[in-house]
Amino acid sequence: MTISQVVFDPFSDDFFNAPYETYRRMRDEAPVYYNNEYDFYALTRHADVAAGLKDFATFSSARGIDLEMVQSGQPVPPLVIMMDPPAHRRMRGLVNKVFTPRAIQRQQQMVTEQIERFLSAADPANFDVVQHFAALFPVEVITEMLGVPAELRQQVRLWLDKQLEREYGKIAMPEAGLQAGIETGLMYYNLVQDRRAQPRDDMISSLIAVEVEREDGTKTKLDDLEITGFASLLGGAGAETVTKLVGNAVVTFAEHPDQWQILLDDRGKIPAAIEELLRWEAPAQYVVRYSMKEIELHGTTIPAGKPVMLVVGSANRDERAFTDANTFDIERDRSEAQNLGMGYGVHSCLGAALARMESAIAIDKLLDFMPRYEIQHDGLKRVAMTNVIGWHNVPVRVVR
Repeated sequence: MTISQVVFDPFSDDFFNAPYETYRRMRDEAPVYYNNEYDFYALTRHADVAAGLKDFATFSSARGIDLEMVQSGQPVPPLVIMMDPPAHRRMRGLVNKVFTPRAIQRQQQMVTEQIERFLSAADPANFDVVQHFAALFPVEVITEMLGVPAELRQQVRLWLDKQLEREYGKIAMPEAGLQAGIETGLMYYNLVQDRRAQPRDDMISSLIAVEVEREDGTKTKLDDLEITGFASLLGGAGAETVTKLVGNAVVTFAEHPDQWQILLDDRGKIPAAIEELLRWEAPAQYVVRYSMKEIELHGTTIPAGKPVMLVVGSANRDERAFTDANTFDIERDRSEAQNLGMGYGVHSCLGAALARMESAIAIDKLLDFMPRYEIQHDGLKRVAMTNVIGWHNVPVRVVR
C-alpha cells in the first residue's frame, strides 16, 4: 500500500477542524515541512519550535506574524509583536509598566462581575457557551481596562472576528476584514485624542503618560499611532484568546468527563486544568517568522528570506516532549516540558496572567452553572480563521 505524502494547508478544513493527525505525520515524516502551494516552511517538533521561538536572530518577527504579512514584504505596523530586540525590548518594557501582575490582579472583581453578568443571562437549560458567554465577557474585560466606551465594546469583538476570518484556500484578508481593521484603528485613534484631552484611570491614559527610550538613547512619549497600535493589539489578543480557550474547554471536558469530575471534586486543580487546556488545544496554533539566514535542520535546508511557521499546536502534542502527549490529563507532570500555549521567549503572551485569571474564574463559574452537561453535536461549528482554531458555536444542554 502506498502512503500519500503529508499535506498541511492552514487554510483548509483539515486545519480549521483540528489538524492533530496531520501534525503527528509532519513530526514523524516531515519535521521540516515545505508547502509548495503557499511557499512556506513549517516546524512541528517541540524542540525545534521552542528553539525557534527563542532565536529571534534567525527567525525574525519584523516582517509580520501571519503568512500574508511575511510574504508581502510590505512595512508592518509599529506593534511590539512585529519587532525584534532591541526595539522589542524597549516597547515590551513599556507595556509591562502598565500591564503589571498587580494591575491585573486589581481587575479580579471586575472580571468576576462580567463573567457572572453574562452567565446569569444565559438560559439555564440550553445555551451556546460561545455565543452567549465565552465570546462576550473577554472583550468586555480588556476593553474596559483600555477605556473603550461600553457601547463600543462588543463591536470591537465583531471587528476582530472579521480581521481573523479567512476564506478557504486564500491567504489574504477579505475586504470585510480590511475594513474592520480600519474601523478598529479609527476608534482607538479617536479614543487616544479624547484621553489626551481628558485623562482617566485606564490603560490608554497610562500609555499616553509613560516614556520610552528610543534607539538614539533619547526618551520620548509614544505618538498617537503607537498608542493606537498597542490598544488594537491588546484589545484583540485580550478578546480572542480567552474566548477560544473557554469554548475549547467545554468541548474537551465533554469528551473527558472524568477530568471534569476531578474539578468538581477539587476546584484547586483549575489552574492546572488551564495549563493542560493550553497544551491540548492552544487558541493560537502557529506564528509565522521570517528566516534571516539559511537554516539546516533534519537534513533539510530552509533558505534565507522564507516564511517559517512555528506550529505550537503540534509542539504541545509532541510525544518526544510529553509522556502520553495525546492524552488529556489535567494532573500531568507540568515540569516535563515547556508548555508553548502562551508563546515562549521574548514574544511570550503579554496578557498571559489576565487570560489565565479570566479562564480560571470562568471555568469555576461553569462548574456551578452546569455540573452536568451534554454537547448538542449537531450545532457544533468551528471557526475558519488565520493562526487560531476554536469554536464559533458550542450549544449545550444542562443536565439537572
